[in-house]
Amino acid sequence: MSTPRIALFDLDATLFDHPGAFRRGILHHTRALGAPYDAVAEDELVAAWRDAEDRHFERYLAGELDYGAHRRARAREFAARFGAPPLDDDAALAWFQGYYDAYRSAWAGYPDVADALDALEAAAPGIRFGVITNGELALQRRKVETIGLAGRMTHVIASGDVGVAKPDPRIFVHAVDRFGVRPHEAVYVGDRVRVDAMGAAAAGLHGVWIDRDELGWGALAAEAAAAGIRRIVSLTELPALLAEL
Repeated sequence: MSTPRIALFDLDATLFDHPGAFRRGILHHTRALGAPYDAVAEDELVAAWRDAEDRHFERYLAGELDYGAHRRARAREFAARFGAPPLDDDAALAWFQGYYDAYRSAWAGYPDVADALDALEAAAPGIRFGVITNGELALQRRKVETIGLAGRMTHVIASGDVGVAKPDPRIFVHAVDRFGVRPHEAVYVGDRVRVDAMGAAAAGLHGVWIDRDELGWGALAAEAAAAGIRRIVSLTELPALLAEL
């Protein structure tokens, strides 16, 4: 089998340092608000905000909430958890906007991204790159632009535009169709084993899990092996992996 012609990537926590911006954003915002958040440990604030994001972003992806409602729900849950006054619709959106402004000011890419893309182009001349991400297309494109990758990504595929979200195989098939290749000619790299790597593999792509925190397979080892999922801890490992494929 020839080296994959297309390298596709998840965005948040794969190319874009969402965890870092997320942490800096919520801590900056809550410090600015003061009570009751100033009495709470930083790690507890971050964990609570992550819980709210996970819960309500999944509801958005499932179609239960539109994007604005998901933002209001996150702000309300977080405020209620720490005993802050209830937030009406306008106050909840304003609360979220305060967080979002701090989050956006911290946007950055991971330091291994540019070198990895350069190495892939050198190892596989003609290879093309793209993004498949769950979220709103306009927002995700702004992230790609901010971290300096707009000129390197042939296509940015977002669930909010396509109408289906990872791990649904249809979004991966849609992406390879946009590139005009067959699924087995594409590799997909993401930070979540089931949503990213296994979702891609189910659609016929080569699924790769980037384990930046070096957590290891744990209970997913057998299932990942059966699906042919590969694991890396840095994007700089990709050129060698593609050579193996």
